[in-house]
Amino acid sequence: MQIPSHVASQLYTNAQSVTQAHPRNEGDGTSFADLAANFLDAMRAGEATTQAGLTGRADAQAVVEALAATEIAVQTAVTVRDKVVEAYQEILRMPV
Repeated sequence: MQIPSHVASQLYTNAQSVTQAHPRNEGDGTSFADLAANFLDAMRAGEATTQAGLTGRADAQAVVEALAATEIAVQTAVTVRDKVVEAYQEILRMPV
């Protein structure tokens, strides 16, 4: 089973679009659940491509692209986590 490199590049493009700041109107349909699902999809595709590369079923370029997309997804998740922790700490500092 060969994993096409266009799948990895599409995931890389999707991950980049998630990390870029976009003005958002409330109710535009993008939710935290959608972002989490996109993150999981990027991670699963990265793992699948890496495993295929290790067994010789995917070329090196596809593996590198999948790893780059996975790295961007992890960076995005860490950024979101940091923002959530920061917001929680700010709430704790509020006077009652």
